[in-house]
Amino acid sequence: MDYSFLRFESADAVGILTLNRPEKRNALSSALRAEIVRCLDEVASNPTVRAVVLTGAGSAFCAGFDRSEFEEAGIEALFRESSAYHRRVHRFEKPLLAAVNGPAMGGGCDLAAMCDFRVADTTACFGQPQVRFGAPAVYALMCAVVGAGAAREMCLTGRSYDAREALSIGLVNRVVEPSVLLETARALALEIAALPEGSAEALKRDFVANQPSLFEGS
Repeated sequence: MDYSFLRFESADAVGILTLNRPEKRNALSSALRAEIVRCLDEVASNPTVRAVVLTGAGSAFCAGFDRSEFEEAGIEALFRESSAYHRRVHRFEKPLLAAVNGPAMGGGCDLAAMCDFRVADTTACFGQPQVRFGAPAVYALMCAVVGAGAAREMCLTGRSYDAREALSIGLVNRVVEPSVLLETARALALEIAALPEGSAEALKRDFVANQPSLFEGS
């Protein structure tokens, strides 16, 4: 798999997908989103990979959508164009774990929330700051993860949540030191990959069938 803006490697039935725009804090450009879709398509058809860990290169998980593209396309057009990307991540056929290193803001917070669960390091933070300049927050997604009260606060205030507060509201499943983040996430993915053949995939199909139908627009 040859990519310009991400890395993918696999071993022992676990894939590691790394967003690789560290100089841009892994901001989700249209090119990076297209590569994520292509990578997940390829992994979905690869029977040797049974679980995937998603993380970011450098000091940030993902700073959100690339704001330099907002001026070119406009916010509404950009979010319409991103529907295929959102659907692909949200409906990915195999277990997908986020290993959140540093900030996961705006679209980066959404990306983490679309994964099946999240392991964060102590430097992680989350939020929907884009509401402060008029870009929408995906309330239904956040509500599905943290519940209505916490989701409404997050989406209305745009404030930042550190790793411990994110743990307290159920946005992340556990918090670890940065030095063991990827090791911890990979160990969890290995546990999933070791389940009897077909069981993790069947559970993921059930998860997808029962989650909110989001990102269905063209």
